[in-house]
Amino acid sequence: MGYFTFNVVRWGSYFDDYWYSLKSNLVEFPIHIIVVYINVYYLIPKFILRKKFQKYIASIVLMLILVYLVRTGLNYLLVTKEIWPEAEEAGKFLETNHIIAVVLGELYVLGFVTAIKLLIDWPIELKRNEDLAKLQLSTELKFLRTQIQPHFFFNTLNNLYALTLTKSDEAPKLVIKLSDLMQYVLYEVKSSKASLLEEINHLNNYIDIEQIRFKDRIDLEMDITGNIEDVVVPPLMFLNFVENCFKHGLKENDTVKINMSFEVSKDNYLEFRLSNSFNPNTNQETKQGIGIMNTERRLKLLFANNFVLQTHIEEDTYNLFLKIPAQISEID
Repeated sequence: MGYFTFNVVRWGSYFDDYWYSLKSNLVEFPIHIIVVYINVYYLIPKFILRKKFQKYIASIVLMLILVYLVRTGLNYLLVTKEIWPEAEEAGKFLETNHIIAVVLGELYVLGFVTAIKLLIDWPIELKRNEDLAKLQLSTELKFLRTQIQPHFFFNTLNNLYALTLTKSDEAPKLVIKLSDLMQYVLYEVKSSKASLLEEINHLNNYIDIEQIRFKDRIDLEMDITGNIEDVVVPPLMFLNFVENCFKHGLKENDTVKINMSFEVSKDNYLEFRLSNSFNPNTNQETKQGIGIMNTERRLKLLFANNFVLQTHIEEDTYNLFLKIPAQISEID
């Protein structure tokens, strides 16, 4: 209505004939509206968004031809017998200059109103895409977090069964440890962040369970450097690494040696180092599963390229280095 009023006043002032301006705009504005709506709600979604640019241009050209014929005809029948009153000389139907003037005027309206529509829709679409991206990220992270190697639980249950058969005093201890760890993995880890201290506590819990299984065959050293009380990390990020120590580090009756360290560097990065004895006879393709790939995918989703994950095997030792931002915040 604002644009219509502006146009009536503008051309009425130009011709000094507001009645003519009102009638001509009443004829032309419904045509403008139809053209704009077809472009915004049909042509752009059907062709531009699908990158069918040639079909879009052909459709616009065809529509402009129809606009010229309909608009000129209706103006001639309903408004004035002068085809082009704003020209210095009376224009003629299908005259080149008149066609150009009508087409340029329609393209102006088409571009102007389409731009307004896109400017209004752009923030909405941007917000929708951001929400979808967050939802996808959240969904994928939850999915990846559920893929913690299940064989640990099955092996632990098998060992628990063996302990109960022998009526071992270790059975109740194993049940409590396993219950605590399962409660943490299945119920407590629902946030995108977890306390590093709590993660380390449950790593120790996990290792205690493995020590019940393997007795004195585990040689563990853990070093913590810097203030980690307020550091939060992605939950269950380190459990997979430690689990691999037992999956790929045991050689028959030999001891599995594990050295791990957590350090908060001066540039506010958390550096995690892990080295463990490595069994070269382990079939990595069949036994490693999704472990490292799962973790690397999570890291990319969470930190983009702002992380370092390196692994290498040196003689009979598997070495891993992880560096991620040391996030200091409240757990959400």
